Amino acid sequence: MSNSNLFIDTHTHLYSEKFEEDRTEMIQRSLDAGVHKMLLPNIDVASIAGMLDLETRYPHNCFPMMGLHPTSVGADWEEQLSLIEKHLFARKFIAVGEIGIDLYWEQAFKEQQVQAFIKQIEWAKELQIPIVIHARDSFPEIFEVLDQYNDERLKGVFHCFTGTLEDARKVQSYGGFMFGIGGVLTFKKSGLDAVVRELSLDELILETDSPYLAPSPNRGKRNESSYIPYIAEKLSDVFEVSVEQIAETTSRNAEKLFF
Repeated sequence: MSNSNLFIDTHTHLYSEKFEEDRTEMIQRSLDAGVHKMLLPNIDVASIAGMLDLETRYPHNCFPMMGLHPTSVGADWEEQLSLIEKHLFARKFIAVGEIGIDLYWEQAFKEQQVQAFIKQIEWAKELQIPIVIHARDSFPEIFEVLDQYNDERLKGVFHCFTGTLEDARKVQSYGGFMFGIGGVLTFKKSGLDAVVRELSLDELILETDSPYLAPSPNRGKRNESSYIPYIAEKLSDVFEVSVEQIAETTSRNAEKLFF
């Protein structure tokens, strides 16, 4: 892949233990592929140290967020949120994320997920930074919350957007949200290309969600930020524009939202 294009991976879990063996090399591959900024969503209290360590080691390339992932909302969720709040308000972060509602794995803490989501939306509005939304099997529940809390201060991204065109139009109606487009776009039967084609390139940002959801031709393997160009190439096919234009527009969109 040529590295003449400068990409931003807006969602990558570089601190994941899946990169324990070769993290430094993997980050170098990403830089070589033209991915010069990598935005790090937090998961829970346990992921904070590794994430901040990457920021220290790569201050011009790695940018952390702060938040409690919905699948980490369990019996100790209030304690976790309290610690995350301390970190969030102690210094500047680029976003509150990743946050949201996930009803795919289990629904035992559904109500607590909603409460944690609302609390973190309020923090983001107070700090005037974007939110990064994780929505899995939960668009109606997410929309129900946003219908109540959306205003001119609320902005962010629906990370790993895989919704229908109807979902996309609802997201657009809020006025402050982008769509995070990742490896699913490259999957032959995802149907996501048909939805994305109806959107504006000015609403899209690129992401890997690595180590998950590797794009074709690496589907099923460990994902990494250096695979961003595969997603950009597919997007260039969808919009019938150059990869250069995809890189330029999506990076500008990400800069506008997060920096």
